[in-house]
Amino acid sequence: MARKLMLLAAAGSLALLFGAYLFQALGYAPCKMCLWQRWPHFVAIAAGIVAIFAANRVVALAGGLATLVTAGIGLYHTGVERKWWEGPSSCTGTSDLSGLSGADLLSTDMAGRVVMCDQVSWAFAGLSMASWNAILSLALALLWANAFVRLSRN
Repeated sequence: MARKLMLLAAAGSLALLFGAYLFQALGYAPCKMCLWQRWPHFVAIAAGIVAIFAANRVVALAGGLATLVTAGIGLYHTGVERKWWEGPSSCTGTSDLSGLSGADLLSTDMAGRVVMCDQVSWAFAGLSMASWNAILSLALALLWANAFVRLSRN
């Protein structure tokens, strides 16, 4: 049963990543923090692949920690979007342009691709993609934790 929970949780991370890339393909470019939220999902998916061959507490812990990390980044991102706290200056409205050269400022290479982390580009039921990632990733972390507990009983 623990292996099934781990595979279900890894499949959940795969589904969230698929959704993120689908939104990107539909024209919703990700900001820097959106990209940060993707990396832990890759770790959770890798843990799920390992669980196919070796479902143990270390793998369950790795998957659980990965989903908690992405949930934490999602919560932080949500706070930045809602102006509860400041985000990284490199992707929020408080960016300092003093480190850029004149050529950088005049370059059209980045035109249309810069997405601010403090702006919500899509929301459903009043929650942004970052918020949904945080909520769903916490649910996935619970699956990983359940698997860990089951493996600890054996």
